[in-house]
Amino acid sequence: MKVSTPLTSGWTMSLNTARDHPGQAPDALFDAEIPATVPGCVHTDLLAAGLIPDPFLDSNEREVAWVGRADWSYRTSLDAAADSAGHERTDLVFDGLDTVAEIRLGGARLGTTRNMHRSYRYDVTGMTGGSSGTLLEVGFTSAYQEAERVRDLLGPRPNAYPEPFNFVRKMASSFGWDWGPTLVTAGIWRPARLEHWSVARLAEVRPEVTVGAGGTGRVRLHIAVERTGSGVGRVLRAVVRVGDAEAGVELAPGAATATVDVEVPDAGLWWPRGYGDQRLYDCALTLSDTVSPNEPLDVWERRIGFRTVELDTSADAAGSGFTLVVNGVRTFVRGVNWIPDDALITRVDPARYRRRLTRAAAAGVDLVRVWGGGVYESESFYDICDELGLMVWQDFLFACAAYPEEEPLRSEVEAEARENVVRLMPHASLVLWNGNNENLWGFRDWDWEQRLAGASWGEGYYLDLLPRVVAATDPTRPYWAGSPWSGSRDVHPNAPGHGTHHSWEVWNRLDYTAYRDDAPRFVAEFGWQAPPAYATLRRAVTDDPLTPGSPGVLHHQKAEDGNGKLARGLAPHFPAPADFDAWHYLTQVNQVRAIATGVEHWRANWPHCAGVVLWQLNDCWPATSWAAIDGDEREKPLYHELGRLYADRLLVLRPREGRLVLSAVNQSASPWSCEARVSRLDVHGTVLVERTTPVDVPARAVTDIELPDTLTTPDDPRRELVVADADGLRAHYFAVPDRSFAYPPAEAVVKITREDGAAQVTVTAHTLLRDLLLQADRLHPDARADRGLVTLLPGESVDITVSGWDGEAPEALRDALRSVNGSGAPIHFGDASG
Repeated sequence: MKVSTPLTSGWTMSLNTARDHPGQAPDALFDAEIPATVPGCVHTDLLAAGLIPDPFLDSNEREVAWVGRADWSYRTSLDAAADSAGHERTDLVFDGLDTVAEIRLGGARLGTTRNMHRSYRYDVTGMTGGSSGTLLEVGFTSAYQEAERVRDLLGPRPNAYPEPFNFVRKMASSFGWDWGPTLVTAGIWRPARLEHWSVARLAEVRPEVTVGAGGTGRVRLHIAVERTGSGVGRVLRAVVRVGDAEAGVELAPGAATATVDVEVPDAGLWWPRGYGDQRLYDCALTLSDTVSPNEPLDVWERRIGFRTVELDTSADAAGSGFTLVVNGVRTFVRGVNWIPDDALITRVDPARYRRRLTRAAAAGVDLVRVWGGGVYESESFYDICDELGLMVWQDFLFACAAYPEEEPLRSEVEAEARENVVRLMPHASLVLWNGNNENLWGFRDWDWEQRLAGASWGEGYYLDLLPRVVAATDPTRPYWAGSPWSGSRDVHPNAPGHGTHHSWEVWNRLDYTAYRDDAPRFVAEFGWQAPPAYATLRRAVTDDPLTPGSPGVLHHQKAEDGNGKLARGLAPHFPAPADFDAWHYLTQVNQVRAIATGVEHWRANWPHCAGVVLWQLNDCWPATSWAAIDGDEREKPLYHELGRLYADRLLVLRPREGRLVLSAVNQSASPWSCEARVSRLDVHGTVLVERTTPVDVPARAVTDIELPDTLTTPDDPRRELVVADADGLRAHYFAVPDRSFAYPPAEAVVKITREDGAAQVTVTAHTLLRDLLLQADRLHPDARADRGLVTLLPGESVDITVSGWDGEAPEALRDALRSVNGSGAPIHFGDASG
């Protein structure tokens, strides 16, 4: 049986001074080695040794920029325990090296690498062990040096950012993005091990999982084996077991490949969350030889799920669609974009993946798009998505730049693509391969064509190489050339009426009400910024005073003119914020309002619009950004709003063709029948006009209900609002911006009930309270509230559960409770004691 020895201990790391070294490097690094962690990276090792400041705090990012320009060496000794243990063959395996490396064992050069997104295997039989051990050294050259060398070789290419990430196969966002820091890492970023084996091993297993007629689950495993000299003449047997079903195949002497099919009658299907159960089956492949059939040589084990997935892009009168069809059911995607969850990616462990993805599922998310400027995530990410029913849209790793198609990059791209398709294809959650992020659009609209002057830019990858790799390797899943992409060279790549669309004109130049101006077929990116939670910002920035324009706050705002866009986004709706706390609150409110405007409008246009994918779920450091969950894992108000926007049933009051309509959106599998009460109220809560109307919506459908003018036409728009209630859901409509509405001073009664280390805060409104928010982290940095913004009519109450705070010092609520009344000032309330 194959035996693996993890290489996780005894590593040291040092600065390689063979090349000109950075002047900013601390003296302690010269002619010295420090303890290293594998998997890990240079930055985390230097942090652990106290040799660099935390780059996430203040402007320390600039103080550690030298790290990415330096060369580094990792070393460990392979002692006698690393010997072959009686096996014929020993391989040294790296699941990931970041990025440009030379590997030496006992002074002998094993090979070099220049791709973070691939694994590497070297035959080291007889080279390990010995009484004194054998030195293993991995030397890393700065990714900058490699990228600049390739750029000089192939010529410059346009790029949305000033760094040369498009010339090296490395996590692009390491070089900085409009939401993240520039921290160019190096290191052994995924597990390393020695593998000892005899006779033969499983070199590749590629499962094609389908569902046949009558619900029969079918698995076709394409197998590739590697043999030792003694194994060449042997008959091998591969047996696959899926649930209670089993099948096998023999490989004749010398044969390197085989295919085995297994069928599972009446297979339970894997469904996206909200559509059904996530049935998963253990799939195990055992390799043995006929000499010792009961002694396995190697075993491959995964969990698989049976489902079908299609991408309907058929033409219609409005253009051409983009609808994911799973198990024959057309879906409206409620998605989020995923970026690397930490700029120092090796700090993201399975527990962190589970926290983040579980929160996404709890907010109603059913698809996660792994964005093309990051990494192909670790197995645990996709395992968790399988369990939670989160569909995965996987970008190939190209983003926001022109990429050369010549060597030395082309062969790396092809090998990387094939390896990762094979690695990820067992996962039922994976529903789509996507060629790139914004590069087809960039060529058309970002002045690339003239600057390229005929040079290659990646089109051959997206429209030829990658679709061929997917078709040959994973024919069970659809491939799409890019996001955005219209599906045709003859149609603008970001045309709203065709394929996928990125809606960034609104955030960059328009008021968010402009989201209602069109209904794209599928919105693969859209977003609106807001600062992180107060405690997150306060931990990361020591500015005194803290202001929207103070140096640390601006350093943690990476978007071009980001704060200017935040200010211009506030201006149509609110008076200028009176202080930092009001700015912080109002910009978070505005983020919620903007996203709600878009999602409500696009969901109401189903099935013409078949999905929205929010930019973005998560952050990689503490920053002002488009994220719903900030870099310290605190939820912004937007996160809680997603729970309403992405629920199966949604009630919307929206203007349409000059009139106010009530849209009832039902994405559930059951019809929705109830009564809606629609009221026109004055600012004091007095009902001026009220009607009850039936709501009847078929499954997976939308119904628009026309409302009479007496309900929708206010006598005084500054002092009236429309409210619709149905089945526990509520929608509001204010005819004028907040700055023009005559809000009364906010008044409420607050009661605290303590319960086992947590507290329930009950707020009873004496006046209309628009967008009441309890900022729990102002009570304690570890505190969390179970809800975000809520609007209360006079006399209504809301219960907010706060974990991580026991209700002590209730006076702190005076700064933690805010509403739009008074443009973000704290609300007035009586005694807050419990």
